Amino acid sequence: MRIFIDTLGCPKNTVDSEVAAGVMEKEGHQIVVSPQNAEAILINTCAFINDAKIESIDRIFELASYKEHGAILIVSGCLSQRYGEKLYREMPEVDIFLGVNDYHKLPELLKNHSKGNREAYFSSCEKSYTELDVRKSLGPSYTAYLKIAEGCNNICAYCVIPSIRGNYRSRRKEDILKEAGQLARSGTKELVLVAQDVTAYGMDQNDDYRLPELLEDLCKIEGINWIRLMYCYEDRITDRLIEVMAKQDKICKYIDIPIQHASDKILASMNRRSTKTSIIKTVNALRKAIPDIHIRTTLITGFPGETTEDFNELVEFVKEMKFHRLGVFSYSKEEGTVAARMKGQVREQTRVKRREKVMAIQQEISLAYNQDKIGKVLRVIIEEEEEAGCYRGRSCYDAPEIDNSVLFNSDKPLKPGDLIFVKITDAFDYDLIGVYLD
Repeated sequence: MRIFIDTLGCPKNTVDSEVAAGVMEKEGHQIVVSPQNAEAILINTCAFINDAKIESIDRIFELASYKEHGAILIVSGCLSQRYGEKLYREMPEVDIFLGVNDYHKLPELLKNHSKGNREAYFSSCEKSYTELDVRKSLGPSYTAYLKIAEGCNNICAYCVIPSIRGNYRSRRKEDILKEAGQLARSGTKELVLVAQDVTAYGMDQNDDYRLPELLEDLCKIEGINWIRLMYCYEDRITDRLIEVMAKQDKICKYIDIPIQHASDKILASMNRRSTKTSIIKTVNALRKAIPDIHIRTTLITGFPGETTEDFNELVEFVKEMKFHRLGVFSYSKEEGTVAARMKGQVREQTRVKRREKVMAIQQEISLAYNQDKIGKVLRVIIEEEEEAGCYRGRSCYDAPEIDNSVLFNSDKPLKPGDLIFVKITDAFDYDLIGVYLD
């Protein structure tokens, strides 16, 4: 059967889709790149914030049009897990609903599916990581997300993920290393480590903090050039982790630390363990040990109870800390969360206006950092040839899909995944211009 997979949301969802593709391909199905001639369409949805839910629902209705050609429509992922029973009643267009733990059921469901028959499966989360030893890349082979855990034990007041994905479950290190080795042999040069909390790796296994050890072992894998850390919690960034990051050349001088706010009052209300003081201490420690490190963070504006004073404190913090990479969400009120029941809900217009103000400040910071790179030589991984002789890539300071690009020309034919050197000649807010150094 020809199957098209459409993935929405975060890189963790990307990994789930690739596992689903591997499960189905192993049983003889063919994964196709377009819904045009697909016999089954799988939509892997997101439900993290309201905008993501709207996007997922819109995509379901968009792809439902292919049912006219006889395609089986399958909806999986976080939206399905969270609202499955309601969606089953309200979306008769969908033939099969699956939760986040049910991809292994797909081959049997497709085999036995009959026209007009509708099914829904929303299994509860296991107590340990469920390993499905199959994965088919749906994106470029040179970079791959490597999921090291599932679920989350951080009960942040605004977040629905623990109720969808369950408690934190670390993968066995042997399974992670085995998959990383397979990816390297298939041409992967960059591993992007992901989980709901990468820094919690191993803490559910006899309270043993094992991320530094895992990183050291990943660095030994031949063929891997870059290892990137995403979704790290500030309070779990230890001296040992910083030491390993500074020592290992394969680990990108880059780390993603979603801090969410700088007001201690708001951080406590969010049920975050960090304080402004602890955040500053950790950032300074990283910058001292790794002088060229690029720290990415994300913030939330308009959280319930955020006063003008709290927001102004956040603004001054952003100006003072000058993060290389920064994104901002305006608070999304999610049913079932503690924050949704809090007093002092901030008007949407105010939430958005505050977000825009922080992003305008960050735009200036980003431009200044980029201008500092003019004249420097960066190692770049090529992502695509946009037109003849015109290429786009990323430096080690930039994560796939979310960070800056490096644009350059080359008379010499190059291909995606090549690691080359580019001398920077010009800079914009979020992109760099350079010259290929042969």
